[in-house]
Amino acid sequence: MGRFSMPDERPDGLDSPATAKLIKYGSKAQVLTFKLTNGWLGSKWRVGSGFRKPVPILLLDHVGRKSGKHFTAPLLFLENGPDLVIVASQGGLPKNPQWYANLLAHPDTRVTLPRRKARPVRARVATPEERAELWPRLLDLYADFAKYDSWTDREIPVVVLEPRPTD
Repeated sequence: MGRFSMPDERPDGLDSPATAKLIKYGSKAQVLTFKLTNGWLGSKWRVGSGFRKPVPILLLDHVGRKSGKHFTAPLLFLENGPDLVIVASQGGLPKNPQWYANLLAHPDTRVTLPRRKARPVRARVATPEERAELWPRLLDLYADFAKYDSWTDREIPVVVLEPRPTD
């Protein structure tokens, strides 16, 4: 394994409570940095394969399906014409991320892109045909998605965020 490459098997402790807290607070710090600088900082993922090929990040607003609370998640994204594409990889963990379940319950939301105003979108799961077309492009965007896919038994959902009229 090279200095910045991902292990072939899911690392032990990736789904530990300590790791979950680290990810939670790291995400909060990234969201805050992104918001305070309008995306000048915090808008590129530079971890794993993103170290040599930084990946763009958007901020996804979502509403808790049970709590009704508002959350913001920093996520890697791919532009696909007017649509934005995100991946519910959860780092190859066995369960989908909470934001994914929240989008299924409340698909009308908004995203913020670096140095742009927030815009309303409607989330939907990519069809099998779309996923087959998008997955190679997503792997080109961030090669570690292939590792995450190999670390889990679930099919990692690909989510399409379609523009919708302003609220």
